[in-house]
Amino acid sequence: MSLTLLAEYFSKYGMVAIFIIVLLEYANLPGFPAGIILPFAGIMASNGKVPFMIALLVTVIAGLIGSWILYFLGLKGGAVFLKAYTKKFPKQEEKINYYVDWIRSKGSTGVFVAKLLPMVRTIISIPAGVVQMNFMKYTISSTLGILVWNLVFVGAGYIFGDVALTIFS
Repeated sequence: MSLTLLAEYFSKYGMVAIFIIVLLEYANLPGFPAGIILPFAGIMASNGKVPFMIALLVTVIAGLIGSWILYFLGLKGGAVFLKAYTKKFPKQEEKINYYVDWIRSKGSTGVFVAKLLPMVRTIISIPAGVVQMNFMKYTISSTLGILVWNLVFVGAGYIFGDVALTIFS
């Protein structure tokens, strides 16, 4: 799928489509990575379709809701799921235990930092739920990390606007 086609799709369905796709991405479901989707929110803002702060806010809320989904999955059934997963994929057990121990030791700071790291930023919510991290601390650190990450990508879309579409199409 080309960037031009994606741009047409987002022009047609607007921030609702971006909200849904960002939510699914933060819930670690297959789709387009944030590095592709978030700049489109910025491009929409640069084209005057939505104010920049609204575009950023929508993506942060979507990211937080997606993160909450994984947090609560980790909280309610994560330990059982991880046990079954590592039984099926034993080579992953060491990495999973590392992230669970890392969240236990780093807490809110660990969640914030993890939200800034590609690939780790979505899955870190599960270990946070498994270790029963305080929900308010988790929410605050997640929100701050998501805000920084999304600001970079939405901001890039806003700054570079349609130039990026022309270059990469």
